[in-house]
Amino acid sequence: MPTETFEFQVEARQLLQLMIHSVYSNKDVFLRELVSNASDALDKLRLAKLRDDTLDADVSDPRIEIEIDQDARTLTVRDNGIGMSYDEVGQLIGTIANSGTAKFLKELEEAKDAGGAEGLIGQFGVGFYSAFMVADEVTLLTRRAGEGEGTRWSSRGEGTYTLETVDDAPQGTAVTLHLKPADPDNQLHDYTAAWKIREIVKRYSDFITWPVRLLPARPGEDGEAAGPETLNSQKALWARSRDEVSDDEYHELYKHISHDWRDPLETIRLQAEGTFEYQSLLFIPAHAPHDLFTQGYQRGVQLYVKRVFIMDDCEALLPPYLRFVKGVVDAQDLSLNVSREILQQDRHIRMMQRRLTKKVLSTVKDLMAKDADKYATFWREFGAVLKEGLVTDAENRDALLAVASFATTRGDEPTTLKSYVERMKDGQEDIYYLTGDSRQSLENSPHMEAFRARGIEVLLLTDPVDEVWVDAVGEFEGKRLRSVAKGEIDLDAAGEEKTEGEREKQAEEYGGLLGWMTERLEEDVKEVRLSSRLTTSPACLVSDAHDLTPALENMYRAMGQEVPRTRRILELNPDHLLVKGLNQAFRERGDQEDRADLAETAELLHALAVLAEGGQPKEPARFVKLVADRLERTL
Repeated sequence: MPTETFEFQVEARQLLQLMIHSVYSNKDVFLRELVSNASDALDKLRLAKLRDDTLDADVSDPRIEIEIDQDARTLTVRDNGIGMSYDEVGQLIGTIANSGTAKFLKELEEAKDAGGAEGLIGQFGVGFYSAFMVADEVTLLTRRAGEGEGTRWSSRGEGTYTLETVDDAPQGTAVTLHLKPADPDNQLHDYTAAWKIREIVKRYSDFITWPVRLLPARPGEDGEAAGPETLNSQKALWARSRDEVSDDEYHELYKHISHDWRDPLETIRLQAEGTFEYQSLLFIPAHAPHDLFTQGYQRGVQLYVKRVFIMDDCEALLPPYLRFVKGVVDAQDLSLNVSREILQQDRHIRMMQRRLTKKVLSTVKDLMAKDADKYATFWREFGAVLKEGLVTDAENRDALLAVASFATTRGDEPTTLKSYVERMKDGQEDIYYLTGDSRQSLENSPHMEAFRARGIEVLLLTDPVDEVWVDAVGEFEGKRLRSVAKGEIDLDAAGEEKTEGEREKQAEEYGGLLGWMTERLEEDVKEVRLSSRLTTSPACLVSDAHDLTPALENMYRAMGQEVPRTRRILELNPDHLLVKGLNQAFRERGDQEDRADLAETAELLHALAVLAEGGQPKEPARFVKLVADRLERTL
């Protein structure tokens, strides 16, 4: 087949330009990415051979080789792994089949510090392109294991690339970089220097399972040894005792697994012995990934069996609400030919998941008790996803509640439910909370007025999952979780000042107005009643105790589920001058014609209650007209 020229996908072209004109302080990461890709290719070949022993592939000496040519100024990273077919090269190299690419480009442009920018390379799975940070031209020669023909790919990063088939390509992939001239002022080192290659491999790839070998220069040059030099120790960190491994080595393993440039927040070791043996090395990241809540987020930890790589994202080992945890689990007694379907049903895997989950939660609990700053970072980054477990994992619900903390009206510091209960006022029977979009909107909500006036603490819940877990949990230590925006709130025990007689008198005095407004607003509300939760606002909307909140209704609709529209309850503040005046006018005007103007006031009162909780009036244009008419009359 003749050489063909293709154009890069638009996003790939943009990415190439960013790499070519890179201002990253640390360009060494290109070699980390190429070695990591080579290691993945060897893992995949080992797995393919295990699953199909008829595969025509050489697995006798799996290795990664690095070859430098100082005269030609080239650097080649070569593996004898799975390789790629002609079509795969075009798909994997010519385009970026990654929904996060646009986000990557945006974040790359916005990254202010060099460290933040360089870390994005691996995070978005575009490591191959980092070669253009240090090379004017990149050539890739590859042959897929089991196939007869190979493929050569080449590009100068200028918008096009060439593809051709070759007959004599060895199994695996070789990436040759035609290096740019060294420029120390711009952190562009001389990557034909053997000492520099040793330094980078030792720093980033020392723990890789496969040998990374530096081939000797031609005899007589640079004084190199005659044979290949293995640069990495190949020791699986999870198989070594804690005393033998430094924190830096753990951190580099984490970066290799997660493609995160930052150190992890916490490292978790677990070694299980007995009838079913396994070792695990898990990491809690310091920052939540940008796509943690997207449907396509790749979760799961790496699974090995007797140090043989099995899969990169074993979801069965941790529940979805711990999907941010990265790491390695190495089991001794699983079959090498295990599939995802078998994993989901395997009794040992379920035991491992249970043990690993409890270990992660106990580690978070230790952070809470011993390192407040680390715990605060953890909860800020992952609290929202951890709370999903309160809905889905009844077995660990108590452990999750023990490590959960929530914003509160008591101050800026979050509180646990246990601490809240210990501070409850005498006679207070319930744990009060309010859900919404932001702390500011909740603190200014009319529903909070009576609680603020009486000094009753209220939890401020602003994550979407909060709408769901409070109903799933229901109570804590015998105290019911109760929304201040649902049902009737009786604050007698907490300091309500009105007597029963005063309440009955008010109910009688406002009875006519309440019945009339209920009838006038029947399309929007199921009832109009007097409120015990308002002190300064004229009105607020509340839901019945078992109704869906508006936020939960919107959440279900966003997921494509149709839910019937719920009519809510309009509560009026009998001590507010507007409500008093409306009641007086209602009583003075006996017939319906005289009350036509009052109907508009009732409509406005309902719309104001909708606005006060962050909603939108049913007919915004009509609401604006009514307000404008009222303002005009005051001039």
